[in-house]
Amino acid sequence: MQGIGRAFFAATLLIIAGLVNIIYGFGALDGANIFVDDQRYILTDLNTMGWVLIILGVIQIVGGLSLFVGNPFGRIIGVVGAGLGALAALLSIGDGNPWWSLAVFALCIYILHGILIYGEDDRPART
Repeated sequence: MQGIGRAFFAATLLIIAGLVNIIYGFGALDGANIFVDDQRYILTDLNTMGWVLIILGVIQIVGGLSLFVGNPFGRIIGVVGAGLGALAALLSIGDGNPWWSLAVFALCIYILHGILIYGEDDRPART
């Protein structure tokens, strides 16, 4: 299979991104001090942002685990999870750490590339 190593690496990165999003989601639900000052949010408040991040993290973890198992449906979930993660990173670019958001965006784009390049072997089967 072409790109199987990159797909496994993308699955690992997807699981890590999902765990980070879940941790940030719990931090937002708890009202932790990582979200400070007079920041504006795309969503209504920190509680809503926390639940969105937790749901996004669960989607990313399910997609990563499905890719590890080799489930073809895992590619769809992985693409959706990485795409939503990239979108969330772009929406949070205006806070105090714009470089972190750009790094997460680049990571999600790399995950998308790793999942999408995974496919059948180009060489014909030997007879």
